[in-house]
Amino acid sequence: MKYETIIVERKEGWLKITLNRPEHMNAVNSQMRKELLQACREVEYDNDIKVIVITGKGKAFCAGADLKEISQYTDIYDYEMDNTRAFHNTFNAIQTLAKPVIAAINGYALAGGLEMAISCDIIVAADEARIGDQHANRAILPGGGDSQRLPRLIGLRKALELMLTGDWLTGKQAEAIGLVNKSVPLAKLEEGYMEYVNKLVPKSPLVLARIKKLAWLTQDVDLREGNEMEILTSCIHQQSHDSKEGIAAFIEKREAHFTGR
Repeated sequence: MKYETIIVERKEGWLKITLNRPEHMNAVNSQMRKELLQACREVEYDNDIKVIVITGKGKAFCAGADLKEISQYTDIYDYEMDNTRAFHNTFNAIQTLAKPVIAAINGYALAGGLEMAISCDIIVAADEARIGDQHANRAILPGGGDSQRLPRLIGLRKALELMLTGDWLTGKQAEAIGLVNKSVPLAKLEEGYMEYVNKLVPKSPLVLARIKKLAWLTQDVDLREGNEMEILTSCIHQQSHDSKEGIAAFIEKREAHFTGR
């Protein structure tokens, strides 16, 4: 597929997706949403790609939804329903990808931009980044998962503070509350996310997919049910080639060769 609003670059073992509407601070319009969803579908079964990095071109990671586009249809309920579901579908596709996804926040990550980032598995932010949920500042409700993912990630009190006030955080402040994994100077952002890429690419893609799935799915169940899901998945996984290979390589003191099976 030819992309117009994102740049997709295949690297050695990983894929880089750059949001490419810098003149609009990479605000997500319907075209970008469709292209992000398509990119997720294309990479899902690509065995050569182990990790995905999402970042933005210019001074923003993503400033949220394209409000100019949305404003044309605010009186049409069916459009609002379809549009909101489409945002959820896109961010859910990122979260449920069977591969680790890293958000590299280079600048502004606001409202829908924050929602996109927290649907990723790991977040590296520039110290200079500005991160926040500003829906309330425009009398808009979150429509991409913020009211659900954010409290689960950083706790109800802090999530409510960010959503109700619309305050922005720097990368360092976001790291301090556990909203991002690491904050680095903007000039070292690539170095920051590549540290994770280089750690993840050599690992078994099967075990990464299953760890990710377990961690996200069990956010919605109690501890007992979550433990049962872990037990079942672990027993199934122990029959896989990669699990047996990892154990054999440890015993034989050699490098493991994973196949994703």
